[in-house]
Amino acid sequence: MPQITVDYSGPLAEGFDRPAFARDLHTAVVEIAAAKQPACKTRFRRTEDVVVGPDTDGHALVHVHIALLAGRGDETKARLTEAVLELLRQYVKPAEGVVLHASAEVRDLDASYRKFEE
Repeated sequence: MPQITVDYSGPLAEGFDRPAFARDLHTAVVEIAAAKQPACKTRFRRTEDVVVGPDTDGHALVHVHIALLAGRGDETKARLTEAVLELLRQYVKPAEGVVLHASAEVRDLDASYRKFEE
């Protein structure tokens, strides 16, 4: 915990500093949501096909999902979501002429969540 997944359009790969984004995102999650730094886990999933409205060209997407153990209030989740969007503005640079659609969501992990480490 937290489990962080970042879906991003393939054409953003060169203009998205993913390691720096993850590092600063982990710091924000610790500061805002009281998570533990070693528990922050981020995976990036590159997507090749993006359609926005009727368009298949000229758009790029980034969506960040953050799942936390229950107990944070709506205000904390909203602050974290806003911090994520600011970090995306800093670390994602789309090619000229490409419209970036960036979004983020913070939610509670289901009560069934379990993990192990070896």
